Amino acid sequence: MRISNEVLEQFLYAAITTIGMDIPPPVKIGACRAISQLLPKANKEIIQPQMMGLFSSLTDLLHQASDETLHLLLETLQATIKAGFLTASMELVITPLILNMWVSHVSDPFIIIDAIEVLEVISNNLMKLIVVMEAEIPACVFIMAPQQQPDGLVAGSLDLVTMLLKASYSWQDVCDSIVQNAPTDVVKAAYDVCFDAVIRIILQSEDHSEMQNATECLAYFISGGKQEVLAWGGDAGFAMRSLLDAASRLLDPDLESSGSLFVGNYILQLILHLPSQMAQHIRDLVVALVRRLQSAQIAGLRSSLLLIFARLVHISAPNVEQFINLLISIPAEGHANSFAYVMSEWTEQQGKIWEILGAYQIKVTTTALALLLSTKHAELTNINVQGHPIKSDAGITTRSKAKIAPDQWTVVPLPAKILALLADALIEIQEQVLGDDDEDSDWEEIQEGDVEPDKDLLYLAGATSAGKPTYEHLQAMATAYNEYLSHPQQNCIKMVLN
Repeated sequence: MRISNEVLEQFLYAAITTIGMDIPPPVKIGACRAISQLLPKANKEIIQPQMMGLFSSLTDLLHQASDETLHLLLETLQATIKAGFLTASMELVITPLILNMWVSHVSDPFIIIDAIEVLEVISNNLMKLIVVMEAEIPACVFIMAPQQQPDGLVAGSLDLVTMLLKASYSWQDVCDSIVQNAPTDVVKAAYDVCFDAVIRIILQSEDHSEMQNATECLAYFISGGKQEVLAWGGDAGFAMRSLLDAASRLLDPDLESSGSLFVGNYILQLILHLPSQMAQHIRDLVVALVRRLQSAQIAGLRSSLLLIFARLVHISAPNVEQFINLLISIPAEGHANSFAYVMSEWTEQQGKIWEILGAYQIKVTTTALALLLSTKHAELTNINVQGHPIKSDAGITTRSKAKIAPDQWTVVPLPAKILALLADALIEIQEQVLGDDDEDSDWEEIQEGDVEPDKDLLYLAGATSAGKPTYEHLQAMATAYNEYLSHPQQNCIKMVLN
């Protein structure tokens, strides 16, 4: 049932008036629920005169709210801000209030999420973002100082700083010439007071939540500052050593996988934005990546590390053979060399990458496999990897049976496995291109140009939504597939695929 604008405004006016009255809390809670639902549909010009009173009432309620009602109040406040009613004077009152509320409820994840969402809505305006930054950063720096803090407070502070860095990052494309440097200035302001604390947390903390949030925060520092991040502290050499020390700790094979969970995004930022500085460390980086991959216990971590290898394949093009030779020269426990190990793990995990990661990662890893195959490097045919599962005729497999007789797999040559993966991907693409593309499809098409080369890694490297690679994205894959199948010496591979 649709109500008229006149009736909607009357209901909204009554709800706003109710919140400011001396009446029982349940009635005010009902009024808050009505406001959060009706305000986005209201005529802004007509309702505007009531907004100052609404913000004042919400502020008073926030001071006396119980944990049970706080969620609804924050939701109402968020709806009010989203509707564009927040003034500069009210913002100066609300921002510190939300920050204090966040600190006092740091152990409650639901309230923490609501508080951060309110701050994020405020930060969607660039100038307000700077105001929030000025209010938030000093408090977060104090929290991150080397002293005993309540559980979750340091990790939450890092999450808040990262939220602001994300907000500034999103403004880099839309700033006009008047505020052209504002996003970088926001990142630098956070860097000046937080960088050392974030590095220290990564190097010293044993709390996995702190390490994850610090790693993500550091990745945004690099993405936002790029080469400038090395000069901001006055000593570029020291800054680079700090970044490498952080990478070394996160890639420590003895560190629990949860602590390293976001290292993939961080390493990708180092490679993308500091390529000349990282070039001299590639061999050491690959050694560390292999060791971390061998000890990783979490599928998401393994997938993110394999994505780095895929990116390195692309970066090394057209001299992909040199990268293969580098991997061959590095030993790997239990395998002939690191190339044999990485390809064994990669081809086994590629199907899971489709499930864990998003369209961009699928594009990167699949085309990288095609690039490796197109080299026809002699080592490719020397490696055998896991093929397909061998079906058992023993009936239903119980847990006890699985322990006694675990799943068995065929063993196939590496080129055959890569071709099979490329064929699967091409079939998937063909089905989608020829299909009806229903609105209810789980796939989301990502067209060439939807993401810029220098921004796609940060936003998409950690994405989990499924996506549909276009044919153009996988042209290299199709070329390698057709070329390999048409080669006279590859008849044995055709037999394997059939």
